[in-house]
Order: sequence, then structure tokens, then C-alpha cells
Amino acid sequence: MSAGDILSLLMFGSFILLIFSGFPVAWVLGGLAVLFTALGIVLKIDFDLPIAMDWGYSSLVVERSWDVMHNWVLVALPMFIFMGLMLDRSGVAQRLMDNFVKLFGGVRGGMAITVAIIGILLAATTGIIGASVVLLALLGLPQMLDNNYKPELAVGTVCAVGTLGILIPPSIMLVMMADRLAMPVGDLFLGALFPGLLLGGLFVAYILLYAFFNPEAAPVPKNHEPVNIRLVFDVLVAILAPAALILLVLGSIFFGIATPTEAAGVGAFGATLLALFNRQLNLPVIKQVLQETSRTTAYIFAIFLGATAYSLVLRGLGGDELIKSLLLDIPFGATGIVITILVATFILGFFLDWIEITLIVLPLVAPVVQSLGFDLVWFTVLFAVCLQTSFLTPPVGFAIFYLKGVAPPDISVSTIYRGVIPFILLQLVGLVMIFVWQDIVTWLPAQAY
Repeated sequence: MSAGDILSLLMFGSFILLIFSGFPVAWVLGGLAVLFTALGIVLKIDFDLPIAMDWGYSSLVVERSWDVMHNWVLVALPMFIFMGLMLDRSGVAQRLMDNFVKLFGGVRGGMAITVAIIGILLAATTGIIGASVVLLALLGLPQMLDNNYKPELAVGTVCAVGTLGILIPPSIMLVMMADRLAMPVGDLFLGALFPGLLLGGLFVAYILLYAFFNPEAAPVPKNHEPVNIRLVFDVLVAILAPAALILLVLGSIFFGIATPTEAAGVGAFGATLLALFNRQLNLPVIKQVLQETSRTTAYIFAIFLGATAYSLVLRGLGGDELIKSLLLDIPFGATGIVITILVATFILGFFLDWIEITLIVLPLVAPVVQSLGFDLVWFTVLFAVCLQTSFLTPPVGFAIFYLKGVAPPDISVSTIYRGVIPFILLQLVGLVMIFVWQDIVTWLPAQAY
């Protein structure tokens, strides 16, 4: 093993360890880039090591950082974030909850199914995990607990469905992945649509089966209303607004009418109109949404800049070639290499945030997978499903802590952990299905183009 390989491993290991120090991730990435740049230059000068690192190479950080901030695709990020936050305050979800609870009131597990369906609709309009989980918890969790639902089923449903927003387009994670891999965002949006709906369908099927075999865990409310034409009409009216927004955003992208950046602007404007129509739009709401959008965008772009510097230095030390050689030396064939990457990604998701994995790990492994002859859109969606699972896996499962922050005091973290385990297994089942049947990902992009 060369000195560059040792430095690369040391740099990656330092990143893993420093994540647990509590320092901001952007500072960790940027600081390691500076430290190992200096270390690589000193070792190259003093010991004449065969690595690309020198002052001229390190100056590329400025050019790469400019490319990040000058990228028009990334303009979609703050717009999608704004759209999700504004829709969260528009009152649409409350209307959906009220009407769907009545529609599915006579079905065992009907309230959990309602939460799942609303979560799928929110996923196609918000894409903000924290907002989705908190909103679903505030709307659905008290009703399920008041109707004697098993706490594990109630909290597991909220957590799992709330994470779909990171996968179902428009997703800020897919925007970031497309940027890192220099591929069209529309391809990923099209490829991720059916997998996201597949996971949602698996969740609903599990709830129905669980409630069928365990009636006491998801009882039918005693005072539920009978289904009639008026109720069905109210449900259709409630769905109309979010469905129109989804059609405006995703439809304009899928049919080539607008770029993802333009569609994001349309979505942000549409969410604002919905809030205005529902009489939820006022100056405090606008101020709060703008502040949260600015904070979230600044956080993501700070990590972007740190990851850009980190990746460049790691590549200068030979880290990309080391990763490529290690993967190609795996004695399981091309399919075994992809499985190994997905397993490693799933394990990293226990400890790292999806942003760090997307910005650091994905650009290193994706070229290897593509060189093996696999479809890059298919692999990227598989990678995204793995990262979605990381929101549920302890100890860094963010959805778990979002829910704990708004759940009743008698709901413990251990209850939430037990509740999410079946849904983690369902996500792994979905991952295997996508792996085996690639057409789930590739069919829609092929038809669109």
C-alpha cells in the first residue's frame, strides 16, 4: 500500500471519527481538506511521494467551489425547501386528514392507512423529512392513540411514511445526487417515482395485514361515519389542491415543459397560493418560512463547499483510485460489488447523515458501478433507497428524534425503535425488489425519452 493510500484511509477515518465530536460537518470537511493538503504537500516535498497534491492542485478548490455556487441546477434546492415549508403551513394536510379519517373509518387500521396516504401525498410536495414527520405526528398520532392503536404501530407508521419525502420526487436529495454525478435531475425524478410509490404500497399492505391478524392493535372507531357520496366528494376536493401542485411541478418536468429549476419556482409559488387560499398566509408565516428556508439552504451549501474541498483533496491523494481498486478486487463479480456497496451504505447510514454520504461516498462509488456496465440511474435510486432507510436506523435516525420531540411523554424512544423495525425490513424488501427488477426504475425514464 502506497503512502497516498495510507493518507486517503487516514483522511476518511478522521472524518468518521470527527463526526461524533459535535463539530459542524461543514467545518470538519473543510478543516480536514486544509490539514491533509498541508500534510500531503509537506510529505511530497520532503519525501518526494508520487501524489498529485501540490499548491497548484489545491488551488482548484476555489474553482470547484465557484462551480458549486454557480450551478443553476442547485437553484432548485431553496425553491423546493420553500415549497415544502410553505405547504406545511397551508392547512392542506389538516383537510386531508379530516376527510380521509372519515373515508377509512370503517376499515381496521384505517387511521394508519390515512397517515400513510397523506404521507405519500406530502412526499410528492414537500420533500422535507423533519416537516413531514412532525406534521404527520401532530395530525395523526393523537388520533391513533386515542382510538387505542398499538403505540408501536402508530409511531412506526408516522416515522416510516414521513421519510418517503426524501425519495419521492421532487426530492432535494435527488437534486444533490444529480449535481454530484453530472446527470439530468429529470432522469432521477422519473426513476425514483415508482420505487417511492412501491415503498408506500408496501407500508399500506403491511398495515392492512397487521390490523387483520391483530384487530386489537388497530381497532375500528365505534362512532365512525358511513361512507356516502358527499364524503367521497369532500375527499376528492381535499385531494385536488395537492394533486394540482404535484401535476404542476412533476408534470412540467416529465413532459419537458420546464426544467427542474423552473418547476421548483412554480411549486414555491403554488404552495404560497394554497396557503393564501386557505387563509393561512400572513407576515409571520412568510417570515418564518423564509428564515427556515435560508437556514436549511445555508446548512446544505456549507456542506457542499466543505465536501467539494474534501473530495478534491481525497482524490489528489489517490483516494478514488484506492476505492476503485478495493471494489474491483472484491471476489463476488460485478453484482457482488454493487451489493457490497449497498450494504456498506446501509451500515454507514447508522452513523452518518445522508448529506455526507451523498456528497462524499456516492461520487467515489458511482463511476465504478457505471464502469461495470450497470445503469447509473438504477444504481443511484438504489443508493437513495438505502439512504432513506438511514432516517429510521439508530443511533442517528433523524425521523425517530423528530417524532420524539412532538410525541406524548409516555412514548419512549425504545417504543419508537420497536415500531420502526418492521418498516425498516419492508424498505429492505423494497430494495431487493428494485435490485431484482430494474424496470421499476428504468421503465419510466425510457418511456419519457
